[in-house]
Amino acid sequence: MTIEYTVRIKNQGELIMNNFIVRECTLLTRMSGIKEAVNLRELRDRVAACGENVLYHHFCETLLRPTFDYPDYHNDFAVWTKLYLGDRVLEERLGILDPYTIGSLEDLRGTMLDIIDGRLSELPVNPVVSKGNEFYFLEATTLVFETGVVIEEPSQLPAKIASMTNGSIFYHFIEARRRTPGCSDDFSEWLVQFGDAGDRYAKTLCSVDFSFLTLAEMRKLLVERLGSLGGNNG
Repeated sequence: MTIEYTVRIKNQGELIMNNFIVRECTLLTRMSGIKEAVNLRELRDRVAACGENVLYHHFCETLLRPTFDYPDYHNDFAVWTKLYLGDRVLEERLGILDPYTIGSLEDLRGTMLDIIDGRLSELPVNPVVSKGNEFYFLEATTLVFETGVVIEEPSQLPAKIASMTNGSIFYHFIEARRRTPGCSDDFSEWLVQFGDAGDRYAKTLCSVDFSFLTLAEMRKLLVERLGSLGGNNG
């Protein structure tokens, strides 16, 4: 687990609760070196050969990229299928893939290949996109840095989350699920130390389904649900 905490000490050396350090992240995106796909068969073959970091980018990091619209799905493969292949059946099959509930990226790859193979067997021809609409395989390096903001107790979560950037929301609430031992968000991992009081907040965080939300929508929903628990939000 890469999340870090600071420790506060009382005057006589008595250890008290750890603070949550708020971090920010941003992406450095680049071409992966995998040739673009112009049809469904090529997409299938490229997915079979690409690195896990490419899969991770197109399934998990899309929320951090600037966009002018809000597609129905977060994963790029489903969006490409919808916009350029016009295949609603395949779009929906790919769109329900959840990289945070499938055990590993290799399992995710295998499931995706099975879906595409099944669809290719149903189609009379291999669908091709027009020039300029090819699928380009990207990968990214994530830069993480501290913001200088800390959270001392659970009741401060609503106010602190309300002021967080999209990068912080992504890093602590989404990216953490691939990083923490419990496959959970960083806030819930931190809340364990507070016992029953922290458990109330952790259960509320767990109730937020982020599958079809933008980062801004996630932040708003998190603030609303955590704020409903009451307490000091300063």
